[in-house]
Amino acid sequence: MKRVHVAGVALVFAAGVVVGLAASSPKSAPTLYSGKPPREAAVALLAVAEGQAGKGSWEDIAVARGYLLMGDTARGGEILDRVLAGKMKGNDWMRVGRLWGEAGDWDKARAAFEKALAADPDDAEYQAEAGAWYNLHGDRARAEELFAKSLAKKSDEVWNTLNIAGSYVGVKPQ
Repeated sequence: MKRVHVAGVALVFAAGVVVGLAASSPKSAPTLYSGKPPREAAVALLAVAEGQAGKGSWEDIAVARGYLLMGDTARGGEILDRVLAGKMKGNDWMRVGRLWGEAGDWDKARAAFEKALAADPDDAEYQAEAGAWYNLHGDRARAEELFAKSLAKKSDEVWNTLNIAGSYVGVKPQ
């Protein structure tokens, strides 16, 4: 009987913790954006997204992207600095490189891509995509070096081929 009572108390406690956490997590709502100027709506939603991101590096990079692409480089940079201070993997560096490429800062993008390539030197997808960004920024020699490495590993991968092809006509990788 005592075990059943203890188990019941533990179950109720656990359920309370789950309900409490669910109730305290940030939520988006129409009141954040409805009828508000676009920038004000975006800032309100990004503030919620920051809370929703938790400790996820990909999510934080996405939130930073929102701030950077709307022109708030200070806030976007703060978030990225926090991400960069943590343990970074190749895919994190690729996301940061894409973000800086999209934001128009090729120097920061290139540095991030090089870190991704160093972290995972055999990743054919990274080579094709980073190469495409190099090609888009006029460094065809580096681009074609990376393309050759990528294709030596995965010459039958459609996304790599598309990223390479697009870079020759101004299309950013996806």
